[in-house]
Amino acid sequence: MTADLSEPTDPQLSSEPTAVTHRVTNQAPPLVGHDVAADPVLLEGLHREGAGWYEADLHRVGLLAGSEEVQRWADQANRHEPELRTHDRYGNRVDEVDFHPAYHALMDVAVREGLAGAPWADERPGAHVARAAGFMTWSSTEAGHGCPISMTYAVVPALRAEPALAAQYEPLLTGRVYDPGLRAPLGKRGLLAGMGMTEKQGGTDVRANTTTAVERPDGSWRLRGHKWFTSAPMNDLFLVLAQAPGGLSCFLVPRVLPDGSRNTFRIQRLKDKLGNRSNASSEPEFDDTVAWLVGPQGQGVRTIIGMVAATRLDCILGSASGTRAALAQADHHVRHRSVFGRRLIDQPLMRAVVADLSVESEAATTLALRLAGATDRAQRGDVAERAFLRLATAVGKYWVCKRQPVAVAEALECLGGNGYDEASGLPRLYRDAPLNGIWEGSGNVQALDVLRALSREPEALHAYAAEIDAAKGADAVLDSAWAGLREELAALAALPPAEAPQGDARRLTERMALVLQASLLVRHAPAAVADAFCVSRLAPGRGLAFGTLPVGSAGLDALLRRTPAGLG
Repeated sequence: MTADLSEPTDPQLSSEPTAVTHRVTNQAPPLVGHDVAADPVLLEGLHREGAGWYEADLHRVGLLAGSEEVQRWADQANRHEPELRTHDRYGNRVDEVDFHPAYHALMDVAVREGLAGAPWADERPGAHVARAAGFMTWSSTEAGHGCPISMTYAVVPALRAEPALAAQYEPLLTGRVYDPGLRAPLGKRGLLAGMGMTEKQGGTDVRANTTTAVERPDGSWRLRGHKWFTSAPMNDLFLVLAQAPGGLSCFLVPRVLPDGSRNTFRIQRLKDKLGNRSNASSEPEFDDTVAWLVGPQGQGVRTIIGMVAATRLDCILGSASGTRAALAQADHHVRHRSVFGRRLIDQPLMRAVVADLSVESEAATTLALRLAGATDRAQRGDVAERAFLRLATAVGKYWVCKRQPVAVAEALECLGGNGYDEASGLPRLYRDAPLNGIWEGSGNVQALDVLRALSREPEALHAYAAEIDAAKGADAVLDSAWAGLREELAALAALPPAEAPQGDARRLTERMALVLQASLLVRHAPAAVADAFCVSRLAPGRGLAFGTLPVGSAGLDALLRRTPAGLG
């Protein structure tokens, strides 16, 4: 008898499914549809630094940043990278960069919400703080487009060194209309600005620049040379350093001239970068390129330093924001994922790690907003705040930017393999994390700047010391750390600049940053946060890895209530 092969004889070989093999369980839901600004640390700082009037708008930006649509924009803007078109179909040079529509959508919101130059035209106290909080909230979703936003914000104080140029362009730089495309600047509804400082042979040593500037009878200048790392080449205006007869000077270079013709701005290539993929960074060459002098000849560094100081603040804001974004992802994951019969957040080691990340994030955010507040008050004539910024910005830039990659890596590890998957968004955060430590001066540059300020600007040290003294007597660990550091700073300040021990500058800057952060937390954060920070960051024998906080379960509970998911 022949077997019937049309039907299986063994039930286990049935073509019909006998079990569901792809049921998804024990996975965290997507972190979407939330208010990124619903953060007690951010909101407390916003009010403390004088911009409480902005809270309703900040929540509106936060809800948009947490939406599924904007998260999709962020992904698309990084997956579809900018493309350079050097020539049109007929062979004419056009030197244009094409962006995905998602990039333009992100830029439009940023400009419309006043995150570019708007604070310079806003007379309300706290305008720069409001902008800082908005920038941190919005850029937490996608950091790359923040580069042209930051440079546009930063160009205004430098451009004011040439009042005639500022009168023309500042109203458009401080506006809230995103108007992309290369056209005559004064015919547009809004402008974006960039910066060209470094060259391939000099890098940080801008005095080694070889780009030359020659004055014309009409008062304009012509540049010839190159720049090595000029971001956002489709911006409308650029501040550029070049060698004039009177020395290294600052110039304003438009992409399009007043008559509508293209200025010579030959983009040789776009950088193939580790991160910051949505933002185009280029190598432009100048050949008889029209420019206008900004500030006196020979004072180029002094003129452009106002722009550098503002972008350094944004580096701190961006790193604090990136750290908080990574914490939010880790916190969300561990509250939904279970291992060995318990949620990850209930596992002692994981609780310790997330709590430690929360302390790190709070310290970074608190310092960032303190500096934004000092910026706002300095712009309104506060001499002491201006002196504080001189030293504290370099200290904060060094440490907060240095800590971001470490914190993001730890947050990614909390998700395990899920965090290593591009779909989680953490790989992009991780690639972007080192940038702020490099942009506007690496760690060594910041540490040397701290030594320079200590030796040459005693009022900066006095302002820094006054800030720490405001917490005197509130925490024994802080008091002890400050006593030792203060003695060391006094000895350094007494040395001639040439004798300052450069080899020790990083260690000194780190201690200054930790003491400054501790003083702010002691005064403004819950006691559990301040105690955990002081003991783990300042006490002798402190642990180096996240998750080594010397606090008990009650202390961890208090810290976890400060995390994004802890709000629920």
